[in-house]
Amino acid sequence: MPIPIHWRDDPMRASIEDQKIVVLPILGDARGSLCVIEGERDTPFPIARVYYIFGTEAGVARGFHAHRTLRQVAVCVRGSCSMMLDDGRVQRTIAMDRPDLTVEIGPMIWHEMSDFSDDAVLMVLADQPYEETDYIRDRARFVEAATA
Repeated sequence: MPIPIHWRDDPMRASIEDQKIVVLPILGDARGSLCVIEGERDTPFPIARVYYIFGTEAGVARGFHAHRTLRQVAVCVRGSCSMMLDDGRVQRTIAMDRPDLTVEIGPMIWHEMSDFSDDAVLMVLADQPYEETDYIRDRARFVEAATA
């Protein structure tokens, strides 16, 4: 059973403490293993978009942005990478090295992914379709908004 997910009263002002790590149950037998993620059960939202990052070259980092309202759950379904989360005051780096380990990324959390293994596949589940205007790509502007 996944660890329950609880969001703060003000979901637009997440903090590092609000970003949960959830360990999914691994189901399987001699044929192999299976993890299940269901929207509104294993994520704190209905899933509107799924995307994945793969084929990232050695030394390349990704992310370098925050979202104004988007909520996400990330899982490295193959290989490994590091996920740095920053609420404008505190930073936390998580080793994404298990296919049953999910990390929540709430609104107004700056995130950067790095140290991708050659075989890394990072899958992200989001509560909204892509919207460029939701992105904050300038770190100084993010810190100013997050700490206001």
